[in-house]
Formats: sequence, structure tokens, C-alpha cells
Amino acid sequence: MTRILGIETSCDETSAAVLEGSDDDVTMRSLVILSQDVHKVFGGVVPEIASRAHLTSIAPVVTKAITEAGMSLDDLDAIAVTNAPGLVGALLVGVSYGKALAFSRGIPLLGIHHMEGHLFSAALEHRDAVPPFTALLISGGHTLLLDVEAWGRYRLLGATRDDAAGEAFDKVAKLLGLPYPGGRHIEELARSGDPAKFRFGRPMLRKNSTPDDAEHYAFSFSGLKTAVLNAVKASPDIDADKAGIARGFQDALIETLVTKTRRAAAAFGRQRVVIGGGVACNRTLALAMREALEVDGAVVFTPSPRLATDNAAMIARAAFFRYELGERAGLDLGAYATRPIPGLEAA
Repeated sequence: MTRILGIETSCDETSAAVLEGSDDDVTMRSLVILSQDVHKVFGGVVPEIASRAHLTSIAPVVTKAITEAGMSLDDLDAIAVTNAPGLVGALLVGVSYGKALAFSRGIPLLGIHHMEGHLFSAALEHRDAVPPFTALLISGGHTLLLDVEAWGRYRLLGATRDDAAGEAFDKVAKLLGLPYPGGRHIEELARSGDPAKFRFGRPMLRKNSTPDDAEHYAFSFSGLKTAVLNAVKASPDIDADKAGIARGFQDALIETLVTKTRRAAAAFGRQRVVIGGGVACNRTLALAMREALEVDGAVVFTPSPRLATDNAAMIARAAFFRYELGERAGLDLGAYATRPIPGLEAA
């Protein structure tokens, strides 16, 4: 029975979790997530503030996770920590702390890629969310469409060329005077919006597109954001139009994500689709994805909101796979703002 402590500090959540089991049968014994609400004041994450908050939070968060798991540090077999991608200052807090713990106990250290963690998040709750599958990873910093042939074997089909999906939600929310982070506020407001009043173009979504086209699986949301900006400026009564604009924006973004994911699943014959990342919390997106993919006989898996956002349980879950492969990190493990997912190859 292997027991791994996961640590996640890539952005503005300080998180720790303990998982036990084996690669194909893992149980989450604890999960602690401490979010930094201070960034709401600034309308976005301030890297220096995030780093300083991690410094004061990481020790009590890790202690609480171990205590809730009913264990001590001596019961752990390995420490897994997010070391890429993310805010370097924030990552360094987790990496440094993880190194110290691993060294002090003489146990293995593993560096885990944040986005690979998101690939594993749905598997923590759904036993069938395993390869082969099509994966859509959508967060504040990433929009990735992948074909996952097996754990550790990932084919990159498409990515955003500018704004990530979550970033687009946040920027549009700011244009509409909504709080940060903007995703749930946009979704809530859009429920009362007239879908016919503001219809924005679906970015990079041509009906006659083929897999040979460079834009077939790619994403771009900057133009959609600009269209929303123009609609806000042109509105004679923005308070009356807010809901309609939010609905128009969300409909355009969701249709784009769903259509391209459906294309990928059909092209590679995948009967399972996994959505990960913070935007996976959007229930409207999940419903639209399920309705579209069910027509093709595919099943869509989404993690619960707690496991969709940044958390240490997904890091520990990915670590089980890497640990059983025999992978280990040295005490020279670094932190990186950008780095490709291990095993990633271009389509």
C-alpha cells in the first residue's frame, strides 16, 4: 500500500492531499485547499502576493492534510509537488517545501506537471475515466485538446493561440462589471439572457474545416473578447443588456469547445471524453458536451468542482502513475513557468 502526499502551489491555491493505494486503485484520504481571496480586490492574481501567501499557508495546510488522513509524516512513501507550469514564485514555495520534507524523511520526491494532474482529476471520482479518451483541459491559463492513448502518451491536437478559455471568462466578466474570478458569475448571469439578442461569431469554427487545416482543432478567444467589448461600448443601456451579452459570449465559447472536442473524439474513435481544469466547473458546458457526445455514443466525464479547480489530490494521483514507473526527482528539481506535459507529442 503506497501513500503519497501531494502539494500544489502553482497559482493562488495552497493545497495538500494524501492518497493511498496503487496506480489502478487509489483512495483519497484527505484534501485541503486554501484559496487566496485577496486577489479579488485586484481583479486577477498578483504573483508576488500569491507567493507570499503560500509561504504563510503551506506548513499548516500540509499538516492539516496529513492529520485528516490519520497519518504522520513517517507513514508517507513519497512526496509529489507541482513544479510546472505556473507562477514561478508560487511554484518555488511548494517545490522547496516538498524537497525539505522528502529529504528530512529520506523518501522519494516527484515533480508533477500541473496539466497532467488535471488529466487524472476525473479518475479520482470516475473509475471509467481512463485512457483511451479525448481530453479537453480548460483553465485560466490553458486550453488544450488532447488525444490520450494511454497514461503518459498524449497527442496534442489543438491549443489556444491567445487567451485561454478561463482567461476569456475573467476578461469578459470584468467588461460587464462582474467579480473575479468571472466564470461562475458569467454562467449565472447568462441563465437569464436572451440567446437571440447578441450572437457572436464562433472563433475558428468553419463547417467545411478538415483535419488538415491548421485551425481544425485550434482555439482563439481574443476576437470573441473584442466582440464583447464592442457590444458593451455600443449598448445604450448596459444594465439591461448585460445578461444577453453574457449569454451570447458563453454560447459562442461553449459551441466552439464542444464542436472541436466532438471532432477530435470522432476522428480518433474515442468513446470517452474527459474535461479537466477550472472551466470544467461550468455546468452549462458540461451539459452541452454530454448532449452533443451522447449522439455519437460517447460518455463525458467531469470532475466535481473541488477537483476541477487547482488541487493537490490530482497531483498525488498523477504521482502514483509516475511513482510506479520508477520515476524520481532529485533535490535539484526546479520550477518552471512553462513546460510541455511529459509524453506529449504533436499530432
